[in-house]
Amino acid sequence: WPICDCLIAFYSSGYPLEKAESYATLRKPFLVNELEPQHLLHDRRKVYEQLEKYGIPVPRYALVNREVPYQELDYFFEEEDFVEVHGNRFWKPFVEKPVHGDDHSIMIYYPSSAGGGMKELFRKVGNRSSEFHPDVRRVRREGSYIYEEFMPTGGTDVKVYTVGPEYAHAEARKSPVVDGVVMRNPDGKEVRYPVLLTPNEKQMAREVCIAFRQAVCGFDLLRCEGRSYVCDVNGWSFVKNSYKYYDDAACVLRKMFLEAKAPHLSSAIPPILPWKVNEPVQPTEGLTRQGSGLGTFGQSEELRCVIAVMRHGDRTPKQKVKLKVTEEKLLNLMLKYNGGRPRAETKLKSAVQLQDLLDATRILVPRSRPGRESDSEAEDFEHAEKLRQVKAVLEEGGHFSGIYRKVQLKPLKWVKVTKSTGDEEERPVEALMVLKYGGVLTHAGRKQAEELGRYFRNNMYPGEGTGLLRLHSTYRHDLKIYSSDEGRVQMSAAAFAKGLLDLEGQLTPILVSLVSKDSSMLDGLDNASIEMEEAKARLNEIIKSGSKMIHSNGSSDCPWMADGVGLPPNASELLPKLVKLTKKVTEQVRQLAKDEDEDLAETNPYDVIPPYDQAKALGKTNIDVDRIAAGLPCGSEGFLLMYARWRKLERDLYNERKERFDITQIPDVYDSCKYDLLHNAHLNLEGLDELFKVAQLLADGVIPNEYGINPKQKLKIGSKIARRLLGKLLIDLRNTREEAISVAELKSSQDQVSKSTKTEKEDKDYPPKLFIKADDTRRSSTTSDISMDQDDDDDKETQYRLDPKYANVKTPERHVRTRLYFTSESHIHSLMNVLRYCNLDESLPGEDSLVCHSALERLYKTKELDYMSYIVLRMFENTAVALEDPKRFRIELTFSRGADLSPLEWRPSSLHQEHTLPIMGPERLQEVGSYLSLEKMEKMIRPFAMPAEDFPPPSTPAGFTGYFAKSASVLERLVNLWPFHKNANSNGK
Repeated sequence: WPICDCLIAFYSSGYPLEKAESYATLRKPFLVNELEPQHLLHDRRKVYEQLEKYGIPVPRYALVNREVPYQELDYFFEEEDFVEVHGNRFWKPFVEKPVHGDDHSIMIYYPSSAGGGMKELFRKVGNRSSEFHPDVRRVRREGSYIYEEFMPTGGTDVKVYTVGPEYAHAEARKSPVVDGVVMRNPDGKEVRYPVLLTPNEKQMAREVCIAFRQAVCGFDLLRCEGRSYVCDVNGWSFVKNSYKYYDDAACVLRKMFLEAKAPHLSSAIPPILPWKVNEPVQPTEGLTRQGSGLGTFGQSEELRCVIAVMRHGDRTPKQKVKLKVTEEKLLNLMLKYNGGRPRAETKLKSAVQLQDLLDATRILVPRSRPGRESDSEAEDFEHAEKLRQVKAVLEEGGHFSGIYRKVQLKPLKWVKVTKSTGDEEERPVEALMVLKYGGVLTHAGRKQAEELGRYFRNNMYPGEGTGLLRLHSTYRHDLKIYSSDEGRVQMSAAAFAKGLLDLEGQLTPILVSLVSKDSSMLDGLDNASIEMEEAKARLNEIIKSGSKMIHSNGSSDCPWMADGVGLPPNASELLPKLVKLTKKVTEQVRQLAKDEDEDLAETNPYDVIPPYDQAKALGKTNIDVDRIAAGLPCGSEGFLLMYARWRKLERDLYNERKERFDITQIPDVYDSCKYDLLHNAHLNLEGLDELFKVAQLLADGVIPNEYGINPKQKLKIGSKIARRLLGKLLIDLRNTREEAISVAELKSSQDQVSKSTKTEKEDKDYPPKLFIKADDTRRSSTTSDISMDQDDDDDKETQYRLDPKYANVKTPERHVRTRLYFTSESHIHSLMNVLRYCNLDESLPGEDSLVCHSALERLYKTKELDYMSYIVLRMFENTAVALEDPKRFRIELTFSRGADLSPLEWRPSSLHQEHTLPIMGPERLQEVGSYLSLEKMEKMIRPFAMPAEDFPPPSTPAGFTGYFAKSASVLERLVNLWPFHKNANSNGK
């Protein structure tokens, strides 16, 4: 065994590690990587134990150890949406890792609320690094596993490479969790970009290196919610295809070798490679970029921020069934899921709960439908019909989803009964059951959202599509997507993200990885419920009394200032016609449902429901050709449910006994008409076209006026509904401005200091990327008060940066913030009403509207903000003017009416194959050439927005929440670019 001075040895499959250990004992060479600790790397349990021993953050995890495959363990439990290990509960999504370090078959299990299923991660094979399995719900049991909390990282993974404890290089890549497609360059190499580490992350890299005594090693870093975690240590790892990194590594290793074996030479040899000393700096492309697609602006302007608030895509009509139940089976079911409390209500959402309800209703629903005359009371007939509807809803599609079906059971009456022990207890004898269903994003809605995402990619950013993808992959695009709690909104957000980022595959992994739910900001009308009821009451008066009641406070110049704008003058005459046509359509659907019910009567009602691939359905963007060819309704809705939908509209629209119209049902009639014209035109329902025309005339007046019958009331209601959203938009704009100013100031400081002799000397004395020392790292993050782990400034958001020294990118300084908010019709109307009428508030006397007069006219003529309608705010920075100049930052406002086309007018030959209405392009809300400064925007919106200090601190509830990162100041991510100046103030400037 020959003598060698320095030994580089690392474990891989088949490597004789024990022989290397024997050699090291015999010859005692300098070990770059210690040998004995490498045994730890074979076992993930020992790796996590070692990380925790050194205080290195890891995801929350638990161990399941089996001595034999499929061993039953008393401390391990699995339910539909979680596993429990030693009392520690892990809600889906969670990660399952084999304990063996060389087994790379890692699974991620998704919650039923996001569609369920499992994604398998594996070593790259071709252009794949993961596969989604929508039908896999249960975890593995053939071995020992680590279960850990899923860390949403915004679709990006970071790999850190150390060369000794004082050097670390980090690269970002597209996470395999998103769609499993590996991004490769023209040479076939995976696309990765170097990124800057925060001070805390640098310290973690140092401690990993020391903990495992591996000078050259790699580990996976998860950045989630403003904090960083180590989730895997890989031992010996080198960066591929980075020549600057190769040079650095060579310098650091050379210094290690010389200090260990020839210290007398160490100080004599320069730390930088001789041919690098006078290497000229590569010129970078300037920051000048003119945006594409939407408007013109100065050549010195740079896009800084894109904020969009969007409505969801095309959906099925929303439905609700209410019935009082006295059946013991249903009352017992309520007690089973409310903890046995007789006066407590319960909600059923999970597949297990809904299956129990379905089993009960199958027993209770009569085998055949009796005629009304055979029932002792009409109520019995109605009750049986509603039970039949509940059964049909639960059986629809052959699957359950908490996103689309929810059941509420609320006890109404109780009695006291005597138990066998002689004690008395309360028992419910009647309960109210409310079943909500429908409102499902259709194949057309998914297609609309995905296509709109592609449109944004190609038109909202510099570089015509490829520009956004390059920005995003290089950590220069800060993207966050928020959604309300509704399933159709979540799936619209996921489909949009798929198109925006050019992703592939199913929507469930994209939803969990990239979309955050924020129902407090994007859901609900409770804050304005009283004002909306007042508006509806006033609207009812105007319709009943005809056009003579409409106030003339508008003018020919500003017709939108009048009360009840948009209502047809003959609205009261159209209502009876609406009822008559609704009855006509309902009767036709009733006959179709009767024929279907007779066919169903010949089948066994207890047949097992065939399996339904929900995850594939969630990502589906084409129609069910076979169902249409068979003359069935599109989607999974059968004729029975279609009839229930129309029957409820007929019953609720007009009360024959009281001879009263309910105008709040007009939007629902219009909704059903439009849906059936688009998706069920092949059923040839007579009178549906005419019904749609009448319903559209009324809905075009009713829907906008439900959010206020005049501009001042619209402003009041809008500000209440969208208050939190408006506050968040102002925070987004403010954070973007502060970040841009900090970068500009930092760049200016760098340009000045780089000329000093001291800087030149430092460049010669140290390798290009050596760490700040550990004590300096801690000091810099403490004195500047911007620690990555602090949440003292909740409206700030953690940002990460591309490393400009190591990135082969012409404009490393370019950075674009994107915030996407997906919501429902109410928030789109509310936000638009605040933007166009904010100047009417008493606190802003004499101010002009944010929306120009011509745009106000167009909005007045815009009858509907349809599916996928959106409002976009783009913020530009003019780098040619001073930082304090109000014209440094400019806001551009645009909107789209969405898929605002009538199915009667849009009937190309392909419509019946596509069922998808196109989305209207963006329209400007400002005059061409006008200038809206950020200062003016903030002044006009602030009176209606929630103050930043009122936003609650970030929290992570159990179960799927998505990515919601907060805290830390903007300079934290820039510490690698330049050390803090000794005169830095409390803000780090």
